[in-house]
Amino acid sequence: MRPIGIDLFAGAGGLSLGFEQAGFDVKAAVEIDPVHCATHEYNFPNTKVICGSVEKLTGAEIRERAGISDLSVDCVFGGAPCQGFSLIGQRILDDPRNSLVLHFVRIVSELDANSFVFENVKGLTLGKHKRFLTELVSAFDQAGYECQLPWKVINAGNFGTPQSRERLFLLGVKKGIEVPSYPSPTTNISGKKVSNENLPNGPTVYEALEDLPDAELFSSLKKTDCVKTKQFGQPSSYAAEMRCEKSEDWHLGYPRKWENGVLTSSARTEHTEISRRRFSETEPGKVEPISRFFRLPPDGVSNTLRAGTDGARGAFTSPRPVHYKFARCVTVREMARLHGFPDWFRFNVTKWHGARQIGNSVPPPLARAVAGQIVDALGFAPTQPTEEVPLGPEALLSYDVTNAAAYFMVDAPSSRRDRKSGAKKRKQIEIEQERLAKGT
Repeated sequence: MRPIGIDLFAGAGGLSLGFEQAGFDVKAAVEIDPVHCATHEYNFPNTKVICGSVEKLTGAEIRERAGISDLSVDCVFGGAPCQGFSLIGQRILDDPRNSLVLHFVRIVSELDANSFVFENVKGLTLGKHKRFLTELVSAFDQAGYECQLPWKVINAGNFGTPQSRERLFLLGVKKGIEVPSYPSPTTNISGKKVSNENLPNGPTVYEALEDLPDAELFSSLKKTDCVKTKQFGQPSSYAAEMRCEKSEDWHLGYPRKWENGVLTSSARTEHTEISRRRFSETEPGKVEPISRFFRLPPDGVSNTLRAGTDGARGAFTSPRPVHYKFARCVTVREMARLHGFPDWFRFNVTKWHGARQIGNSVPPPLARAVAGQIVDALGFAPTQPTEEVPLGPEALLSYDVTNAAAYFMVDAPSSRRDRKSGAKKRKQIEIEQERLAKGT
């Protein structure tokens, strides 16, 4: 028997994948960005994707739309955005900018979930921001949940990910259930001072990327994000896991039907010769002084991959790091490798959306480690499924905001990157519904 999970603020699905790999059946994913929703639906076709804000949802509606009726919800997980710390003398959770966090607590309670996992930025643990967490723990206490304290900041690099990325986690359960522990590190972070001599070093950037063919070998990747090729190299053990070469590489997740001879999410980036020269002159592990781009160290780990801002806030793209071997930024697929996403997992075809989806997500290996603690605390013993799950229609990966909103029949959020007239939008709805009906 597999526990049931609900993903709030789901993005493209980093937490969903980690929880699935730990043995959960993720029955619903709630996300307000329709482009992220489309990507999530492609990768998790058995999960009900609910495109909208948690503010307008109830636990009963989530149950109905997910088709889980009165089944027990074992864990609600997600990273609610929280931005308000400027009010003096008031409860931080009363700040309207933090209302989504209270909705997270509300939905956990309305679903009568046995447990929850709240994740967020490390900054919440610093200085005056700690008040936020104190109030959040109090809100969960009033809702009938006990938290594992103190909360913990966990680095994905200590859980087999070739990236240094710290995230805050707060775990809790209904009062009366065993409170889960935070996971203990399984690897040292390669390239850094050894923190535990009894642990192996985690994968390096070289081990994560060396088997991938250079995207610039393929002219077609100037116009598309994927190409069939036999030019994959000999993989490291980490890269072999990302390629899912053995049954255990799926962990406790559902194997996907996918074509592993295709290099995906690898649209090329055109750089000027001046930029290429500056990149090539930058020592690995250092920052290029003009662009401030970080060049990856082959024997270490990536810096924290960030998302930038969405279209409504100006569509600022955080820089992708520079490849350790080539004088170019890494591709979205190479970012995915550094984040712990397996090669079958696809992202939106545009580099901007794809990079944003990765930068916004929790690395799946870290999510899996946390989810495993919940599985143990709740007393489940899930096994690896054997049936293969087909991925969704590839058209979902090419949607811009307007197309994706049309597909999910929601209003398109304001964006400086996606603006079309109402007539075009209505036409697009017809086109996308027809494409999906044909399975293209």
